Amino acid sequence: MSEEHTHHPNYVKIWAILIVLLAISVAGPMIGIKWVTLLTAFGIATVKAYIVATNFMHIGSTERFVPYLIVTCLLFMLLFFAGVAPDVMKANGENWEKPEWVEAQARAGVEGEHGH
Repeated sequence: MSEEHTHHPNYVKIWAILIVLLAISVAGPMIGIKWVTLLTAFGIATVKAYIVATNFMHIGSTERFVPYLIVTCLLFMLLFFAGVAPDVMKANGENWEKPEWVEAQARAGVEGEHGH
């Protein structure tokens, strides 16, 4: 009976890295530069998701089809978003029921703000 021993990563070190990345992603929007905000919001979130998937979810030590399944699910999610985004992200349309605040803004001639 051969038992494979896998090396367990240092979870405290990974946790510290995730905390530092969280701090960077929170501080990024405070700079006020749009590309820095996008980089810290999406770029660091992607890195954090990768770290969690490889170290805590042990994706690297699973059967070979699991990473392909995850990538396939992500691609289908992106395809779904691309398919519905043109309809759901519009602020007008024939069959779109407008919330009251949109109607109030249209009457007042205001665009772009929610008018709370």
